[in-house]
Amino acid sequence: MAKPKVYVTRQFFDEPVALLKTVADVEVFGEEDDPIPRDLLKEKIADASGIIPMLTDKIDGELMDLAPQLRVVSNYAVGYNNIVVPDATARGIMVTNTPDVLNDSTADCAFMLLMAAARRLVEVDRYVRDGKWVRAWGPKMLLGSDVSGKTLGIVGMGRIGRGMVPRAQGFNMRVLYNNRNRLGREEEEELGVEYRTFDDLLKESDFVSLHVPLGGATEHIISERELKLMKKSAFLINTARGPVVDEKALTTALRERWIAGAGLDVLEKEPTPPDNPLLTLDNVVVAPHIGSSTMETRLAMAMRAAENVVAALKDERPRDLVNPEVLETSR
Repeated sequence: MAKPKVYVTRQFFDEPVALLKTVADVEVFGEEDDPIPRDLLKEKIADASGIIPMLTDKIDGELMDLAPQLRVVSNYAVGYNNIVVPDATARGIMVTNTPDVLNDSTADCAFMLLMAAARRLVEVDRYVRDGKWVRAWGPKMLLGSDVSGKTLGIVGMGRIGRGMVPRAQGFNMRVLYNNRNRLGREEEEELGVEYRTFDDLLKESDFVSLHVPLGGATEHIISERELKLMKKSAFLINTARGPVVDEKALTTALRERWIAGAGLDVLEKEPTPPDNPLLTLDNVVVAPHIGSSTMETRLAMAMRAAENVVAALKDERPRDLVNPEVLETSR
């Protein structure tokens, strides 16, 4: 009996491919850095029972209708806004993601950006490399901002948002949070965090770190109004999704010094064009969506994605099923 086919849309790690091969024939797109062209994906998915896409791959009803045998879409990410989940559910296709395994690495990245923005790390590194360090030292030379003892405001208390708490407390920071559903009093006390309304958090925080999923309610959750509520000495950190922030408004805010600076791992368009005006500013640190980019985390994510596919193809419930209601639907 022929094995089902699984298609992976980017070069992958050997270990999860080996796991997939225990239940399926596996084909992997040959490029490491470039996303698969949609026309090629349409061709490759036609006889696939499972697919492991990247965030850059739009998986919608049009694509699903070309794959009559498709049973599972196992996203290689914790977010899944690249997948039209209702389309999948309507067609009896399971959707999974890779939560938990990237919590620490992404929280590390967010705090790295916070520190780098506060102490102007990229700017001072360039200062030395460009030969501008011609005086040994000066009282007002390249002044940054303290992190220790300041106030961190966390928007979104999911796994990664919670991961920011001990990192901040290690720097003796006061931690405020805002979340769609407020935590219980005991949990707040246990974590050492204080709840604030969204506007009050923006007004009180020295650093605002975004950890919300992208959806209708969170798109441009930070725009001109919100930026003008923040302290002029405050910094905005975004490791969530680019469209959570109105990039045009942020560019204006940074240029006109409504806020002190920003640290961004995500942008509205990725990759961002080299003529993006944001990139001309010294008071922003920009990374190319590397929140989970450590060897350990990316391999763990790949294994989790593969495990979800294996479970689905063995008619078992995948560990990270996003649309459990699909189990009531037969394709």
